[in-house]
Amino acid sequence: MFDKKLLDILACPVCKNDFEYVNDELICCRCQKAFPVECGIPILLIEKSRDLKEEKNNF
Repeated sequence: MFDKKLLDILACPVCKNDFEYVNDELICCRCQKAFPVECGIPILLIEKSRDLKEEKNNF
């Protein structure tokens, strides 16, 4: 489980925008990156993120 209070202090490492928590991921709406949350711990490494823009373009 992810402590949603962390959303108040976390920022995207790419663009410094706020996150939304959706399906065990932190989603940045500005740069369209999804960062995994594993065992309640956000993994904010850029190399571990998914690029949602690329996934949208592949469809």
